[in-house]
Amino acid sequence: MAKYSKKAQDKIGDVMKEYKEGKLKSSSGDKVTSKKQAVAIGISEAREKGLKVPKKKK
Repeated sequence: MAKYSKKAQDKIGDVMKEYKEGKLKSSSGDKVTSKKQAVAIGISEAREKGLKVPKKKK
């Protein structure tokens, strides 16, 4: 059972491509240098679009 929808996976993949090209920026405008931070941004953007992603851990 997939926890992420196909469109959410695609969105996260697009963000990771931006990260690898060095074009991904954080909300403050700084360049993202951490892979974990890039994944978090991808999940956050997918969540904003209403795509199927797991709930945040509390």
